[in-house]
Amino acid sequence: MRKYIRLTICFSVVMAAFLAGGTYMKAVSADVDYDSLRRFSQVLDIVEQYYVEEVKQPELIDGALKGMLQGLDPHSAMMDKDEFKQMQETNVGKFSGIGVEITTLNGIVTVVTPIEDTPAYKAGILAGDQILSIDGKFTDQMTLSEAATLMRGKKGTELTLLILHKNSNSPVTVKLKRDDIPYHTVKVKELENGYFWVRLTRFSENTFSDLRKEIDEAMKKSELKGIVLDMRNNPGGLVESAINIADMFLEEGVIMSMKGRDGNEELEYKAQKQKDDIKAPLVVLVNAGSASASEIVAGALCDQERALIVGEKTFGKGSVQNVIPLPDGTGLKLTVALYYTPSGKSIQAEGIVPDFEVLWESPRKAEDNFSVREKDLTRHLESDRAKKNAQSVQNIESKELLENDNQLRVALQLVKSLPTIQKIK
Repeated sequence: MRKYIRLTICFSVVMAAFLAGGTYMKAVSADVDYDSLRRFSQVLDIVEQYYVEEVKQPELIDGALKGMLQGLDPHSAMMDKDEFKQMQETNVGKFSGIGVEITTLNGIVTVVTPIEDTPAYKAGILAGDQILSIDGKFTDQMTLSEAATLMRGKKGTELTLLILHKNSNSPVTVKLKRDDIPYHTVKVKELENGYFWVRLTRFSENTFSDLRKEIDEAMKKSELKGIVLDMRNNPGGLVESAINIADMFLEEGVIMSMKGRDGNEELEYKAQKQKDDIKAPLVVLVNAGSASASEIVAGALCDQERALIVGEKTFGKGSVQNVIPLPDGTGLKLTVALYYTPSGKSIQAEGIVPDFEVLWESPRKAEDNFSVREKDLTRHLESDRAKKNAQSVQNIESKELLENDNQLRVALQLVKSLPTIQKIK
């Protein structure tokens, strides 16, 4: 796997803490606003002395830090020890909860996307749904970290959400049971001879290596004629994982760039030609639940004219967060840059617009689906052609997948025609 330079930010207060052996040293710049610091100290003293209930100074300072980060943007946050541990678990793909990625829109905790095969996904929670309360606690004053912490918990424990579905006028109560969130983030299935559906549900530490293994296994069985890379409802994850995956399909050129506060400091990530680069025709599926790292991959493949983008406009999260561990076991997640596609476009609040817009259509009812039914599958397994069962089952599963997914059907037809389309160009 190619190594990439990580984006690093120097914070004087953090460095001072380490240099002092874990004790914070006071680092004051020449342009410190002493009046603001004095006002903060005065308010702290007043609250500590006169608030109706006794409150400890560390609690007040923790609250002030959380409020300061929350006021910056929806993705910056101050995390306590438990929240920081949970974020680390998320990045390696091991945690229990209901499986939903959230953000804040107009101060309301809102679903970016449910993670596939999780309690939230199975309960019908969709991108754009608003979470009004968690176990009776209203979310209007919660930080994202606090909301995420409440929704996580031990496998098998129950949780009640008050959900306002997108385009609905009245909220509904949804009861869920927490479960282990799937560790594997990659699924591969052969749709037709040589044409594969590659599903990425998230970008974790293992996504790149898992995808490489899955594709290598697929190539042993069939000639690789085309790939539909499905990143619908993929909320993102690790930027490095996204860069590595984009590099699998690119031999050269820029994958993405990052620019900090002044726009002067820029990091650029470029593709590197490798002997195992995938050169097969490629179509990428996205929708409104495709965010962050998903948009990095889609944007790179689109701008480099390596793939056709199909589906719906993406979420539009074009900011980069650094996760900074602090000496006391807490952590800071801070937005430090915006990322840009190879053409220099920022997708922040804009998203990736597909080459072919294909809106999602609800699957046909079972009674209307003439070609494949569950009873057909059962009868076939009971037939005399046992040696062909495995291949037959896979064929039926692929047909069912295509029957129930109009966007995937279009993507498959496009990837089969893509060599012809490219020649016309």
